[in-house]
Amino acid sequence: MSQDTAQNATQVLDASPDGIARAAQLLRQGDLVSFPTETVYGLGADARRGDAVAAIYAAKGRPSFNPLIAHVASVEAAKRYVIWNAWAECLARAFWPGPLTLVLPLKPGHGISELVTAGLNTLALRVPAHPTAQNLLAELGGPVAAPSANPSGRISPTTADHVMAGLAGRIAAVVADGPCTVGVESTIVGLAGEAPQLLRPGGLAAEQIEAVLGQPLRGRDLHDPLTAPGQLLSHYAPQERVRLNATEARAGECYLGFGPHRGARADDLTLSDTGDLGEAAANLFGHLHRLDALGLPIAVAPIPETGLGVAINDRLRRAAAPRDAAPCNQE
Repeated sequence: MSQDTAQNATQVLDASPDGIARAAQLLRQGDLVSFPTETVYGLGADARRGDAVAAIYAAKGRPSFNPLIAHVASVEAAKRYVIWNAWAECLARAFWPGPLTLVLPLKPGHGISELVTAGLNTLALRVPAHPTAQNLLAELGGPVAAPSANPSGRISPTTADHVMAGLAGRIAAVVADGPCTVGVESTIVGLAGEAPQLLRPGGLAAEQIEAVLGQPLRGRDLHDPLTAPGQLLSHYAPQERVRLNATEARAGECYLGFGPHRGARADDLTLSDTGDLGEAAANLFGHLHRLDALGLPIAVAPIPETGLGVAINDRLRRAAAPRDAAPCNQE
C-alpha cells in the first residue's frame, strides 16, 4: 500500500471522468480501489503487480489459496493472458460483457501476478458490463484483479455504503455509482479441461450457458481442488447464525422471506414479494446486510433450486455453514 493510502482515509469518488482518472492513478501506484460491476462491487488492484494484489489479501483477510478474477475490458484483452479455445469464443460472443467468468490456461509470458491465480496454471477472466467498470479498465489499460469488496467470508457489497462499512480505512478509494443490478457474483465456468465445468453458480443461469454450448455443464465435486473464486464452504457469512428453508421465524430470529413466505416482524424483509428470482438475486446481499445489522439470527424462506435460485441457494448455504468449515479440498 502506498504512502498516499496509509496517510489518508478512504476516498469516495464519483463516476465522472475526473473520478475515473483518479481511480486509475491509484491503481497504477499500487493502491486498492473498489468499483461497481453489474454483479457486486469489486476490490480492484492492478493484476500485474504482486504487491498490489497482496494488499487485496491483507485488506480482506482472504485465504491465499483462493484465486481471484481478473477483469479486462474486452475479448481481445482476455486473449493476451490465456490460451483461447472454441468454447471460450462461443460463450464470450453470447455473454460478454456480462456476469460470466471463464477459467482458461495461462499463456506463457502472461505477466499476471501469481497471487491472482493462487499458484494455479489457469486464470479466471471476466469482461464486466457496468459502464463505470468499463471506463476504469479502459483508463487503466490493463487487467484488474477484483474479488468482492468485503472482508473475507462476509456479505458481498452491492452499494458503495456496503464497501465503506467493511473496508473504510483499509483501501484507497471507492468509486460510487449506485447499486449493482445483478446482485450476486458472476457464474464461473472452467474451460481448461475435457468438458466445460460449472465451478460456481452465479448471476447467469447454467441453463442459459448450456443452451449456447449445446451440451450440459459438468458439475464440481466438493472434494475437487480449489480452481476458482468463491469455492470456500463458509463464505458470505453474517455475524449471527443463518437457518435455511424456514417457513417462519422462531422466537428471537428475524426473517428473510420469499414470495408467499413473509415474516411477522416490522423489520423482517422479503427477497421478492412476487417470487421473482431475478429480483431476489439483486436484493440478496443488501437484505442480508440490513438484517445482520439487527444482531439477530436470520431465518430464511425456501428458495426454488432453479435458474438464479441455484446461485442464491449456493450463497445462502455458504452463509449458513459453520464458521470453522474447512476449504472444500481440505481434509
